[in-house]
Amino acid sequence: MKILFIGDIVGKPGRRAVKELLPSLVSGHDVDMVIANCENAASGFGITREVVEELYDSHIDVLTSGNHVWDKKEVMEFIDDYESLIRPANYPAGVPGAGSVLMPTVSGQYVGVLNLAGRIFMHPVDCPFTVAKKEIERLKSRTSVIIVDIHAEATSEKRALGWYLDGEVSAVLGTHTHVQTADNEVLPNGTAYISDAGMTGPFDSVIGIKKDTIIERFLTQIPNRFDVAKNDVRLQGVVIDIDTQSGRANAIERISVKLNQ
Repeated sequence: MKILFIGDIVGKPGRRAVKELLPSLVSGHDVDMVIANCENAASGFGITREVVEELYDSHIDVLTSGNHVWDKKEVMEFIDDYESLIRPANYPAGVPGAGSVLMPTVSGQYVGVLNLAGRIFMHPVDCPFTVAKKEIERLKSRTSVIIVDIHAEATSEKRALGWYLDGEVSAVLGTHTHVQTADNEVLPNGTAYISDAGMTGPFDSVIGIKKDTIIERFLTQIPNRFDVAKNDVRLQGVVIDIDTQSGRANAIERISVKLNQ
């Protein structure tokens, strides 16, 4: 089985990259399921119902998210309407939405997808390590293939989670920092790992936002409006090759494709 995981989709440019580049990536890599992080897909911050529908229409199977999923308050009204739109599982009890999902591929093989948020330099949430163990135990009763999106700031926290879950899940994939790392590997017990899958959006930017705006913020420390940049649009992510019987990853390949503009 091959799974394509798409790094953080940023604004309209990122959504356009998905729409135009995804079909060839799916066919070229014989992809069985597409997972993408969508928390920045609506104007760079949060999601709307229209954006969710657009991403599903682009043939994404599961949407993960992170701390910015709540930036558009309307998400509270619709997140429970979509089984395959998930938020970090380690938010407190009673928060809308689900933190994991079981989804079938075309062949009928189920894939478990688990979303977690980090705690270092992030909002305080429940421990991602202990929550992961509980969620994985439940998912394993239905499937051996489990993908974890760890949405976190600190590489050390993501790396530690990768080692902690090595052999327990098929992949631990970092998101949130929008810069694709070069540490993709299969850990000794069969878990594919990367600290950050990258960004799908405009690279003539500071992690998706217009450069001048970000530079001004650093120089003045005065809050200003963050607008999504437009140029040098790319789709980044990873393709994971997984043995469906054991759930072990055979390989993890970085993807970075530029959109012709």
